[in-house]
Amino acid sequence: LIFFCFSAYVPKTGGAAHCKWAAVLKDLEQIKASKDIDVILYTANTDEDNECQEPVIRCFFLETKVIFEECLIKQCSKTQDVWNIWKNGIASLENNKLNSTTSAKCKECEEYEEKNFSEFIQSFVKVIQKDCK
Repeated sequence: LIFFCFSAYVPKTGGAAHCKWAAVLKDLEQIKASKDIDVILYTANTDEDNECQEPVIRCFFLETKVIFEECLIKQCSKTQDVWNIWKNGIASLENNKLNSTTSAKCKECEEYEEKNFSEFIQSFVKVIQKDCK
C-alpha cells in the first residue's frame, strides 16, 4: 500500500501531457488567438543547435515578461495566462540553472529578429514541443 501511494508521485515520461512544459503549452494555446496583444518581440530561431536550447527557451520566457507588462498597461483579456507562462517558465528554468552551461556560440536574446506576436507564439510552441521530445 505504501509503495502504491509513492508510485503515484513518480513522474512518467513521453507524450506532451507528461512534458515539464505541459502547463506552459496549455497557456500558450490560450493566448495565441488573443486579439488584444499587439507587440513586437525578439523571436529566437526554432532550429538552433541543441546546446543553445536552454538560452533559446530562456529568451522566449523573458519576452513573455514583455507581453505581461504590455497586458498590464492595456488590460488584456489574457493577462493571467501570460503571467502563468512567465511564472512557470522562470521557475522551471531556475530549477535547471545549476547544471546548464551556455556555449559561446549561442546568441543573446536581443540578437534575434523581432517578430509580431503570432509569429512569436508559433516559434515559442515549436521550441517548447522540441524540448518535450
